[in-house]
Amino acid sequence: MATAQNEIVSQAEDVADQILRRSKTVLPHLARLCLISTFLEDGIRMWFQWSEQSDYIQQTWNCGWFLAFMFVVTNFVGQLVGCVMVLSRKQVPAACGLLFFIIALQTIGYSILWDLKFLMRNLALCGGVILLLAESRTEGKQTLFAGVPSMGQNKPKTYMQLSGRLLLVLMFMTLLRFQFTPLQVIQNVVGSMLIILVAIGFKTKLCALVLVMWLTILNFYFNAWWNIPEYRPMRDFLKYDFFQTFSVVGGLLLIVALGPGGVSVDEHKKDW
Repeated sequence: MATAQNEIVSQAEDVADQILRRSKTVLPHLARLCLISTFLEDGIRMWFQWSEQSDYIQQTWNCGWFLAFMFVVTNFVGQLVGCVMVLSRKQVPAACGLLFFIIALQTIGYSILWDLKFLMRNLALCGGVILLLAESRTEGKQTLFAGVPSMGQNKPKTYMQLSGRLLLVLMFMTLLRFQFTPLQVIQNVVGSMLIILVAIGFKTKLCALVLVMWLTILNFYFNAWWNIPEYRPMRDFLKYDFFQTFSVVGGLLLIVALGPGGVSVDEHKKDW
């Protein structure tokens, strides 16, 4: 029985390796695009909801129109500029610092500190940005994937990868749906097992790749915001969940490209 299971897992890993080799020139770029998609969408939304966002900040903080205006401008410019820098691979550490600042600003501005679900999502976004920063630390060293750095003995990068993996778990937890139907229970259990394996770094690339496919299918099924009329508030909620989920997918793809890092079961198994 155990031998049969090992053979199945081994075959699955072989298939995953073939997929990764064929997508090696596309994967890192796709990972970055998915990861920053929530920043990109939020920056564009700032433009189209300028007055609503400004009025909300002004009423919530009673700070006057100028500070509210500067809050919206900072979010609009900061997110779009940070996304462009990440996608173009120009000054990525500075871009990550800018995105960290935007996350902190929104956490305070929208009082996210007191909402556990949204706080967990913001912390998970920090994890995604940390993975971007880890990828940029050894830019120029070639691996299997074009444009993706080699592991080496870069300890700061290794701990960044660990932090990114652990923080992505928080985002996944907010995506769980606590509906006690057989299908939903299976989705929650299987998804939770896979994300835990990713967090500890066991069969990391295979588990992350399965999660990418799993989450992408569920995302298009449950968060189809384009089917909702524009006047309904549910459209914005679904759109928010859609791009947040894609950020998780981007983080997982970056883990597939980079590997789990030194602090992982996969890495320690090499010494056994």
